[in-house]
Amino acid sequence: MTSEATAATPAAAPLQAAWQAPRLAARRWFEARQARTDTLLLTQRNVYILPTRAGLMFALTLLVLLLASVNYQLNLGYVLTFLLAGSGVVSMHLTHNTLRGLTLHLKPPTAAFAGDAAPLSVVLTSAGAARYGIGLKVSDAPASTLSWINVPAGGQATAQVSFVPGTRGRHALPTLTAETRFPLGLFRAWTVWRPAAQVLVYPRPEQPPAPLPAARAMPGGSAALRQADGGDTEGVRGYRRGDPLKLVVWKKAAKALETGGELVSRDTQAAVHPQLWLDWHACGSLPPEERLSRLAAWAVAAHRMGAEHGLRLPGVDIEPASGEAQHRRCLEALALWR
Repeated sequence: MTSEATAATPAAAPLQAAWQAPRLAARRWFEARQARTDTLLLTQRNVYILPTRAGLMFALTLLVLLLASVNYQLNLGYVLTFLLAGSGVVSMHLTHNTLRGLTLHLKPPTAAFAGDAAPLSVVLTSAGAARYGIGLKVSDAPASTLSWINVPAGGQATAQVSFVPGTRGRHALPTLTAETRFPLGLFRAWTVWRPAAQVLVYPRPEQPPAPLPAARAMPGGSAALRQADGGDTEGVRGYRRGDPLKLVVWKKAAKALETGGELVSRDTQAAVHPQLWLDWHACGSLPPEERLSRLAAWAVAAHRMGAEHGLRLPGVDIEPASGEAQHRRCLEALALWR
């Protein structure tokens, strides 16, 4: 029995693929006809409804009850049949109205790394009654990934969905689906939504990351332009007892004696500052995409350390800096490099 079942599985795969191909083609054709927008108002034109498997079984049960009532002249059978049928019709209208009138709005998506989940935040707004049992997911994702949410009357609720981008760059968002089977599960109402926003995908950082390249000691630079607490320019400081004579700025010593000022010494710590360059050519002979992954890993590590770092790519040169803005600037350059 086990061997027969195992042997039947490969034979059924081509039939299943042949059955799925037309469905996928029809769905892509249908989705391509939907306009892209980040805010979608659900009306009777873009909300669709069909019975579920439970609904089909419910209809079959009603048919059997009706035939039995006619055959045996059961008055109570007629009552039960038409009572259940009325409940099914009311359920259909409630299911459709759960989506109709909702407004779906997509918040600007945040950037993500290739291979990681890119989160999407969808705000659902109900101007009227409360809505229950609404699920959102990416159209191609399985039903188990549905994110369920309730929307209060005259209020808003935020649902989170995600997808996994496979490559770096700027990508259009996938098609989303909102559906409900409230209240009895006899019907499924759904809508198809194609957001207009795009998401920026950074290169996947190399794992495990290679050691950071050595920082370079740069004379002067931005450190010479900053002001110290006492108002003096960094690079020099007030004379301290025990300072070597070679550090004393003798050119200012005569003026200090004339005016009654103090001697100043050179600040060797401010004379140079380290700069970390993330250089394309420091990645050896790796292929281009692997070089970008290594540079992305270096950029993440440098940002975590708070180090001042710059980026050099063919045709791109970002001067050293630190902070969140520099981190995003480097990763964006890596994501969009061609």
